[in-house]
Amino acid sequence: MPDSPLLTAAAVAVIAMAIAVVAAVGLKVLRSFRELGTDAERATYRTLHAASRAGQHLRTGLNPAGAAKASRQLRGLLGCDALAITDTTGVLAWDGAGEELRPLLMGLAAGVLDGGPTAVIPAGADLQRAAVIAPIRAGTRVVGVVAAFAPAAGAGLVRATSEVADWVAAQVELAELDASRTLLMEAELRALRAQISPHFIYNSLNAIASFINTDPVRARELVVEFADFTRYSFRRHGDFTTLAEELRCIDRYLLLERARFGDRVQVSLRIAPEVLSTVIPFLSLQPLVENAVRHGLEAKEGPGHISITANDSGAFAELKIEDDGVGMDPEQLRSLLAGHSEGDHVGLRNVDARLRQVYGEDNGLVIETAPGEGTLVTMRVPKSQPRHDA
Repeated sequence: MPDSPLLTAAAVAVIAMAIAVVAAVGLKVLRSFRELGTDAERATYRTLHAASRAGQHLRTGLNPAGAAKASRQLRGLLGCDALAITDTTGVLAWDGAGEELRPLLMGLAAGVLDGGPTAVIPAGADLQRAAVIAPIRAGTRVVGVVAAFAPAAGAGLVRATSEVADWVAAQVELAELDASRTLLMEAELRALRAQISPHFIYNSLNAIASFINTDPVRARELVVEFADFTRYSFRRHGDFTTLAEELRCIDRYLLLERARFGDRVQVSLRIAPEVLSTVIPFLSLQPLVENAVRHGLEAKEGPGHISITANDSGAFAELKIEDDGVGMDPEQLRSLLAGHSEGDHVGLRNVDARLRQVYGEDNGLVIETAPGEGTLVTMRVPKSQPRHDA
């Protein structure tokens, strides 16, 4: 049955509309690109975009997966036939033509890897393409090379390959810095655990021992709480936990401390349910409570009170530990947090440093205190975090 004129007209109209939409989108993209200005500006944009994408793949250091992805972007920057990235032991990535030259590369790069300058090897019988091999230096060490292969090795390619190798070296150093930061945080966490354990374990075991003859049921309960607390404190996985888990740890800690202090330690909690799932650095809240007990209330005559609050504050969870203990001199506290003086408040300094490392310099502890006026410690933690290992 032949198409009716009405159907044909409708089809034409739809096709015309689709063409118009595609044309409009194309003009918009072209207009956006033209807004960059001159050809030089557009070339600069393309270069920076390629470098940015390559950098993302090298932020974990020199490894085969990251190097393979980065090499595609870097070969485009150099405009060479092939580009390779190595570490000191082997070829991590090869992108482009001339794969048959791959087995030769580590031999060609031996002098550069030993600390020599950029090597330029002309094409010959054994080498169908010229090679420019530039060192990747992290500090004083050569950690690998960038090798560019092309029909000829002109001055422009030599200089560009050296610049790319220097840029890769900067990414490697950033990756090493990140790794060092992580190791530092782990070391500080181990130091915090060591600081908690001797003092607390000794006192807890003494408290448990005091109940063995007079109240064996309570002694058994305290042993269980002590085991749960130490299991949490000395766990070996995860730099992060949830607020709910940390509060459970605090509850066990306070139960053990109240066995020692009795009614001298009074505690109140006010926790907003919506922040219980907030991810916080592991052992970041418990040391603040321990500080309140050890340095706020233990030296105070008569009973003392600790208030623990957690509120929803928009994009943040706001956590506060307040005690009505002996307090301390603000100048002494500032000096201690800055690392200029030693003191007993190791937990405060450790937690403050870890918060600043994780969330930035503006996100440490806020502490209000004065002699005889108690202490209020406030920490603000983002409720949404891109990376954690709870």
